[in-house]
Amino acid sequence: MIRVNNLKLNLDQAVDYASELANLRKLVILRYRIKQNELLSLKIVKKATDARKKANIHLMYNIDIEVSNEKYLIKKHQRDIKETPNLKYQDIPSGKKELDYQPVIIGFGPSGIFAALILSRRGYEPIVLERGYDVSRRTKEWNQFLETREFTDKSSILFGEGGAGTFSDGKLTTLIKDLRCRVVLESLVNAGAGPEILYVSKPHIGTDVLKKVIKNIREEIIKNGGVIKFNAKVTDFLIENNQLTGVMVNNEETIKTNVCLLGIGHSARDTFQVLYEKSINIQQKPFSIGVRIEHPQDLINLAQYGKSKDHPSLGAADYKLSYHSQSGRSAYTFCMCPGGFVVNASSEAGGIVTNGMSLNKRDNVNANSALLVNVTPKDFNSDHPLAGVEFQRKFEQLAFELTGKNYNAPIQLMEDFLNDKQSNQLGRVIPSYRPGHTFIKMTDLFPKYVTDTMKEAIVSFDHKLTGFALGDAVITGPETRSSSPIRIVRDASFQSNILGIYPMGEGAGYAGGIMSSAVDGIKIAERIIGEYKKMSDM
Repeated sequence: MIRVNNLKLNLDQAVDYASELANLRKLVILRYRIKQNELLSLKIVKKATDARKKANIHLMYNIDIEVSNEKYLIKKHQRDIKETPNLKYQDIPSGKKELDYQPVIIGFGPSGIFAALILSRRGYEPIVLERGYDVSRRTKEWNQFLETREFTDKSSILFGEGGAGTFSDGKLTTLIKDLRCRVVLESLVNAGAGPEILYVSKPHIGTDVLKKVIKNIREEIIKNGGVIKFNAKVTDFLIENNQLTGVMVNNEETIKTNVCLLGIGHSARDTFQVLYEKSINIQQKPFSIGVRIEHPQDLINLAQYGKSKDHPSLGAADYKLSYHSQSGRSAYTFCMCPGGFVVNASSEAGGIVTNGMSLNKRDNVNANSALLVNVTPKDFNSDHPLAGVEFQRKFEQLAFELTGKNYNAPIQLMEDFLNDKQSNQLGRVIPSYRPGHTFIKMTDLFPKYVTDTMKEAIVSFDHKLTGFALGDAVITGPETRSSSPIRIVRDASFQSNILGIYPMGEGAGYAGGIMSSAVDGIKIAERIIGEYKKMSDM
């Protein structure tokens, strides 16, 4: 195969996958003067929308082709055509040490899922302990909470099969460059995700499809000898002579193990506390807090695509914006959900947390994104390793108090926020958050350095994306779980200061998002594989 980069199609040439392939084939044949029968195959490897000039929006492609005169074509067009790089993931050889017990994985979010998947494929038969329910049961529990407003520790969409990312947009964008990303994408496609995530520049799955995909991955892990236990919260770590010997589940069951992959997620606060009490090395970490902002999706489409906004070759438009204040603070949009919903993501009774979610088609009338301001350990006013948790909790509980203690979310209209006025009625944008909302002033919820930075950022963003400061856009708060407030320190062997405990993923402070968390889980699985024999060899 050979790689051809930077091919361009106009929007009318790419209304569906079949037309894309047909028009790319025509373009390659014409440009490189290849005969029809010499072009043996063609595959899209990257697709992106170029909307820098709204009068000329087009689609850019990198493709792999197979031709009968490959060497001649590469030689003649050295600038345009190269050999396809070999990006195939290589399994590492198994180690020589014997495992005393099956490896245990705590948490079945992205890092835990892919650690379990890789270990099970290689014959290591991991035991997965997930504090929440399977994806069907957790959906039922969450919907029941939204109807009754009666919160339990099983109501949170942050815990359970698939982790917090299951109830999100399923975004797979990442800044990391790692061959393992391909393993993640291919595994998701094999489990039922659309094949387009292998090549689109901003892949996403959507909550509705992701639920089915996660179930299928679970079945593959079990088929390969893995064990997955739901409603299994690890409540203690058994340690002797600085070495893990086992874990306690639900304060009643002991599972012996010397190898524990710790993928607990960014909101497992009770587990953070247990780890701290066990003298596991935990450090404070910067993160961000802020709000969700909802606009009409049609406004975002118009701002990004102009008169082409309704073209069938273009989906719901997104955006990514950042601002640096003279105060030294930064603000940025995060986890933008085109055609999505603002959702309750509380993990504790008596606290309000918001997040964003989209379905696969991204066809809701509202767009939403987090608008976040960075905070640092200096803001926590404490050197305690878990001070960041208390910092988050303060705003979550205050939001609960300000809105009537019924899990309504605090909201304010954009224009009123900018002018520090109380909102009293909705405009064009109807909030998507359930179970309900209450008008407040965001200055009553957040510190001045947060609201001042958000106001500056909104004004700046309105110059970059026309309509961002729409007066009746809805601001919903608080979003406090953008990333973990801690880092569980690990050494070059990926272990904590307690041997046998391998912190991984977003909760441990080593990833941010589905893809990077999944890749981190694969790295830890590789470490176990490289050191130990698989179970069937012992």
